[in-house]
Amino acid sequence: MRIGNVVLDGYAALAPMAGVADRAFRELCMEFGAGYCVSEMVSSKGIAYNSKKSAELMRTSDAERPCAVQLFGTEPETMAQAAVFALNYKPEVIDINMGCPAPKIAGSGSGAALMRDPELCGRIVRAVSSAVDIPVTVKMRSGFDDEHINAVEVALIAERNGAQAVTVHGRTKKQFYSPPVNFDIIREVKRALTIPVIGNGDVCDAQSALHMYEYTGCDYLMIGRGALGYPWVFREVNEYLGSGRIIQPPSLDEKLDTLKKHIGRIVELKGEYIGMREARKHTAYYLKGFKNAAKLRNLAFTMETLDDLNNLIEEIRTSNK
Repeated sequence: MRIGNVVLDGYAALAPMAGVADRAFRELCMEFGAGYCVSEMVSSKGIAYNSKKSAELMRTSDAERPCAVQLFGTEPETMAQAAVFALNYKPEVIDINMGCPAPKIAGSGSGAALMRDPELCGRIVRAVSSAVDIPVTVKMRSGFDDEHINAVEVALIAERNGAQAVTVHGRTKKQFYSPPVNFDIIREVKRALTIPVIGNGDVCDAQSALHMYEYTGCDYLMIGRGALGYPWVFREVNEYLGSGRIIQPPSLDEKLDTLKKHIGRIVELKGEYIGMREARKHTAYYLKGFKNAAKLRNLAFTMETLDDLNNLIEEIRTSNK
């Protein structure tokens, strides 16, 4: 699949997830077969005000390419300026967030709230597309609420104003992450557009990936929560969709080795004090399906050092022999 001149391998990308899809996790998922990844969302106003946090969120490495920097905001000119600044970090794509349902984001008019104003969506896409010489994409939801399912309208406006691909999460802003995703709206967007459409929502394994492709006709997939604690999902999807083969799930040792590698990379990038506190939630995701998972999660949320992680890993081994 191509986004402009950017070629994506495989069948699925890692979704942008604030507070989760940091550089360490993006690198890991790319290693396991993700064909593309998107940064955590970055405030266009934060960039305008020289926020160090915003700058750090845009940092990427060669291990996570091709990648996009995702921006959010409501002002076309500020978004365009932020996109130009983001080029300093050498992303292959600029992605515009029109899908975040979080109150802090949507409450300020950004994210999924933009879908209430399709004309503004178009002006933002046009401003950003005109400002940069790399592809611009949009990530949106099915609509703001059940009474305003307008993804087709917004996607067509995005296409007319220069977007070179759109990702559609098949839920409204009001629905957050439940009930089950609306595959029909993704199919409708795909049928309406000539640019690639990426399907997002409820893809967590090889079978759900195949269903998304077959039902919607989408050009590519984006996996978010299905990859948390389970980066193997990309390997499984690629193998199943590429050859029809179902590969064996990872062994206990492979899971624990990957956990240790993942957390070690977080600490390398952020230092032990911050890194280990962020590692707690990631470790909890890896514990899904283990025996004594509740007890192990409680231990995970007390970790402060890499030694604590090593002790927890030994406890996991003992509990799951």
